[in-house]
Amino acid sequence: MLRVNRIVNIFLLFLFIAAVNVYSQDSNVLTPYNIVKLKSIGETATSPGGNLIAYTLNSPRTLEEDPGYPYRELFVIPFNGGEAKPFVTGKISVGNIAFSPDGKLITFTGRFDDDKTTQVYAIPVDGGEKYKLTNVKESIGSYQFHPNGKIIFYTASLPADEKKKSLEKKGFNAIVYEENLQHINLYKYDVDKKESKQLTKDITVWDFTLSPDGNIIAAAVSPKNSVDDSYMFKRIHLVNPETGVTSLFIDNPGKLGNFKFSPDGKNLVINSAVDISDPASSSMYVVPVPNMGKSFSSLKNYSKDFEGTVSWVGWKNNNTMLFLAEEGVYLPLSSQTIDGKSRKLISDRTAVIRSVDYSGKANQFVLVMNTPFHTNEIYTFSGNTKPKRITNSNPWLDDIKFGKQEEIRYSARDRLEITGILIYPLNYEAGKKYPLIVDIHGGPEAAYHNGWVTGYGNWGHIASARGYFVFMPNYRASNGRGVEFSKMGHFDLGGKEFDDVLDGIDFLVDKGFVDPERVGIGGGSYGGYFSAWAATKYSHRFAAACVFVGISNQISKRGTTDIPLEDYHVHWTVWAHDNYDHVWDRSPLKWSKQNQTPTLILHGKEDPRVNVAQSMELYRTLKNINQAPVRLILYPGEGHGNARTPARLDYAIRTMEWFDFYVKDKKPKTEIPASDVDYGIN
Repeated sequence: MLRVNRIVNIFLLFLFIAAVNVYSQDSNVLTPYNIVKLKSIGETATSPGGNLIAYTLNSPRTLEEDPGYPYRELFVIPFNGGEAKPFVTGKISVGNIAFSPDGKLITFTGRFDDDKTTQVYAIPVDGGEKYKLTNVKESIGSYQFHPNGKIIFYTASLPADEKKKSLEKKGFNAIVYEENLQHINLYKYDVDKKESKQLTKDITVWDFTLSPDGNIIAAAVSPKNSVDDSYMFKRIHLVNPETGVTSLFIDNPGKLGNFKFSPDGKNLVINSAVDISDPASSSMYVVPVPNMGKSFSSLKNYSKDFEGTVSWVGWKNNNTMLFLAEEGVYLPLSSQTIDGKSRKLISDRTAVIRSVDYSGKANQFVLVMNTPFHTNEIYTFSGNTKPKRITNSNPWLDDIKFGKQEEIRYSARDRLEITGILIYPLNYEAGKKYPLIVDIHGGPEAAYHNGWVTGYGNWGHIASARGYFVFMPNYRASNGRGVEFSKMGHFDLGGKEFDDVLDGIDFLVDKGFVDPERVGIGGGSYGGYFSAWAATKYSHRFAAACVFVGISNQISKRGTTDIPLEDYHVHWTVWAHDNYDHVWDRSPLKWSKQNQTPTLILHGKEDPRVNVAQSMELYRTLKNINQAPVRLILYPGEGHGNARTPARLDYAIRTMEWFDFYVKDKKPKTEIPASDVDYGIN
């Protein structure tokens, strides 16, 4: 019997490796192998005259290199398009790109040569070698020029003192958990004198922006430097750039997005939550400067009754705000006048825009956008012209075959309309029933958009090329449908929001698209929670599940996450000890005896958001119940999501093959695929 099993396992391993090699060699479809090679546009910055655009290009490391984060290189391209000129390239990483106020320099942060800390560097626009613009003992986070170009304001934490470093080297490295956290301070640096001055202390400055005349700094400030503070307790303060005197400007509640002064400096537009339980910084407000004692509740919410989620705000002129908002499965750009009653669309309604850089003097827009069949690229337009793509970071995508991708809308069982993305099998034939992968987004304060949706953690067109439908639902509690919609998951985790997922599957089955016996589900974070929920409480509905950095025990999760207060305010509004029965009822482990679904569990070992113990608990429980195959994959050095190429490739291959084995080919639940992976390298 052992010999037979060994022969079977060898045969299955042969088939697995053969299938991997076939997909890795097919250059006309997306595979796990080419998806992890995708380059992506990062930051953009427009020159003061509007004629040049600096941008970073993120390039993943190859499998032959030492594991590490992607490289970030610096390029410059004319606004009207043309050849991109490399400025700082190679195996390096730059960030926080900007132009000096006079437009003569491109600046950025990085560590080069013998740098022990991150500094601001500069390189002439006309070309030349980079050189160090700052020389401070702190490691610089973000920075901004004073309009005179002679002063740089920056954020940084004080470096550890020498005595502490010496003790750590001797093994005295005990951590007093969540105490003695170093504040992030605001500093000013005189470029000519090469002198630095600390402006703030005893508070943490997460973000800041300078008024156009340089006389006021608006800063996002919290009492502590904790993850929860960065999520929930940032309030806008004003800082005197000379003295560092800091005062509360507006007591915005809950989550805070970006904020920016109007060109004349008389108003500040802010992207803020409506209250402490708003899952996102969903709305747009304008505050006069100085504030004159206005309370947040007295401010006009320009997004009130708006069926969308504002994600970025800015200015077109002194009287007109710009904003990006998730609207269903789209992310268009709009404008709104201070005294106007309604917004005006600037982009096409079906655009998916990730960032905006506007040059008021030239009336020029620089957008980072994506489409269903191409990743983020830079687009430009001015006046009433249509956006023009001026970069092509992955030209090989032009030769890829894609399945049909579309927005779908369906009614949940309580008649609430739900939206989502549906990708058809590459060679779809009408009347034929196909296997389905349900891809669940995290958050749940997030949403899938009808743009580029394929990555190492989203099967998208990889699965389409292998003959699957892929369904990506924006269930209730998602972004993009207004505050009321996003709050529908409060205290009801895995309730009606998961019914929305089941109703979407039934919708596709009723249309004759999907074989109900061949449905798989997967996702990360909250998507991992839904996948574990599916594999336990609703196991009879799913042929396979892939649970990535997911929650299995809501009680222990709430005691080990780095955002317990965010979890409390925007998801539960009760502590676990106040209602153990309900919190346990929404835990997949409670329903683990119902598991009949082959479950692949994957987790980063250093995950601070959802502790790896969540996956250990699920694995041990399902393994001991022993009613269906279960496998646990741990990724050393990875956190709440995989950042390095080898871990990303491993995840993409393993999960896709798990679905192929149990969903596409519908293997008996007593079998388990080979554990080895052929990564395509020697």
